[in-house]
Amino acid sequence: MRNTHATGPSTWEYTLYVPHDPRAVAIARHTLTRVLTTHRLPGLIDDASLLASELLGNAIRHTEGPAALKLRHNGRALRLGAWDTDPTPPGGPAVPDGYGLHLVDACADDWGWFRVNTGAGAAGKYVWCELGAAD
Repeated sequence: MRNTHATGPSTWEYTLYVPHDPRAVAIARHTLTRVLTTHRLPGLIDDASLLASELLGNAIRHTEGPAALKLRHNGRALRLGAWDTDPTPPGGPAVPDGYGLHLVDACADDWGWFRVNTGAGAAGKYVWCELGAAD
């Protein structure tokens, strides 16, 4: 019989809400590193840190409200996502120096985005990407 208490659950999720502050990206990277280390996924740290920095950095750089970094592991893959308060699609001509999404496209196994509307007056978008769970 496998002791799941010693190894932890294979499916988990964390959300880190951050203020509109460029320092939040470094704090999120540090938190991400601790989460992946704790869940014994050190092989994902470098790529996940790069992708989380891009996603959350874009959310802070191109919006004026708070943001959040969401991490979800389903036993096979890690999904990273950044929520922000602007429902405008990511990238496009308004971002002339925006290489970030090209980086996300090159490094992630998959990525996408969708608009968020909670119905309580809060709107925005969620940009996500996935990495395979190699350790």
